[in-house]
Amino acid sequence: MLSNDADRERDRLDSIQRSVDAFTTTILDGLSLEASWNCLELGAGAGSIAYWLADRCPNGRVVAADLDTRHLDTHRAANLEVQEADITSEDFAPGSFDLIHARYLFCHLAERDEMIARATRWLSPGGWLIVEEPYHLPADTSPFPLVRRILDAYQRTYREHGADMTWARGLPSLLARNALTEVAFAANPGCMGGLDKDRWLPLITQAAPTLLADGLLTEADLAEFATLLKDPAFIDIPQVTLSAWGRRAGETPNAPA
Repeated sequence: MLSNDADRERDRLDSIQRSVDAFTTTILDGLSLEASWNCLELGAGAGSIAYWLADRCPNGRVVAADLDTRHLDTHRAANLEVQEADITSEDFAPGSFDLIHARYLFCHLAERDEMIARATRWLSPGGWLIVEEPYHLPADTSPFPLVRRILDAYQRTYREHGADMTWARGLPSLLARNALTEVAFAANPGCMGGLDKDRWLPLITQAAPTLLADGLLTEADLAEFATLLKDPAFIDIPQVTLSAWGRRAGETPNAPA
């Protein structure tokens, strides 16, 4: 459903970047990045965070890794390395990165807890791991009957494909269990509706063929949703993005001896 081969996948990625990038970069800024850091962006998508890191760490290196790199600009920065990789089988050298960031990635992986453990080993001493994942609110708590149907269908389909949209709640504890220190977290509500603040139309549009084929939604539901999005009083919060981060014990990355 979220394949890079799917129609309008770039629209979905752009929508994520518009709605979440400011939240993400505020967290990254708070970690006092240094120009010499080596960074890894897992599941780089359309590349906005990898490009931002390349700009902030001009004397370091940024590896943008994704299963499909068609939406990434390999020539965007001299210190940017685009790598096509399946991170469930890729094993980066231990201690390689001062900062590792991933967004909306681990919740889709079957061995998500184990992948967090692996990522912590790729950190250099003092390095940071920042993981951002969606936490879906229960569909039946929406004040809009149509949204209850849409979210129920959407969440059910994700579950059937092995994703866990509530896994993010355990992220802070998971980071701490993997011996990361200074663990902290923050949340960013996602908006459905609100006219130009909406970020869900591209997601539902891309998922629609699957939801229709499985009989979970009807064309009438989608038409009603399109009409509802034009109503300024239609504002809902179907999910929050939970960001959690922690630091590997040891010296500050690239600190002088």
